[in-house]
Amino acid sequence: MKNKTFTITHDLYATQGQRFFNLILDLLFIYVIILSVGTSIILIADVANNFSVSDWVESMSWITIFCYGILILFLYYFLTEVYFSRTLAKLVTRTVVVQKDGAKPKIKMIFIRTICRFIPFEALSYLGSISRGWHDGISGTYVVKKHKLAKNLKYFYSPEEYGRTE
Repeated sequence: MKNKTFTITHDLYATQGQRFFNLILDLLFIYVIILSVGTSIILIADVANNFSVSDWVESMSWITIFCYGILILFLYYFLTEVYFSRTLAKLVTRTVVVQKDGAKPKIKMIFIRTICRFIPFEALSYLGSISRGWHDGISGTYVVKKHKLAKNLKYFYSPEEYGRTE
């Protein structure tokens, strides 16, 4: 094989519909996680007869709740994409985050990608003509259709299996 490098092409990109569905589903999962963690803390504190903790959770200011939500959002995106290259929503839509060569992104790329999600109106940035958001462009990552990527990678690295020789 010649010294070629696989590159992500537009036909592999997740559709705008998939990206929008990923956003809505991920926000739903994050909301459930936030409520679950808060409720669990209250239940554990009540079982342990430590009512000061449950009182503190129930009387948190909106700023504290906002910061708590931001922390959960950051951890959700960062940890799921670092370990699995996909969030729970991407699992449902069969999409995955990759580098330009189709490889799993580096931790630094995922960190930048996650931080960029906090840019105002960034969540709608993928609605342009090319379904690639600011968090993709700035971090150098792509959200692609997982099965189509796997098929193209196999075809690229093993063309003889498809009757092609180069």
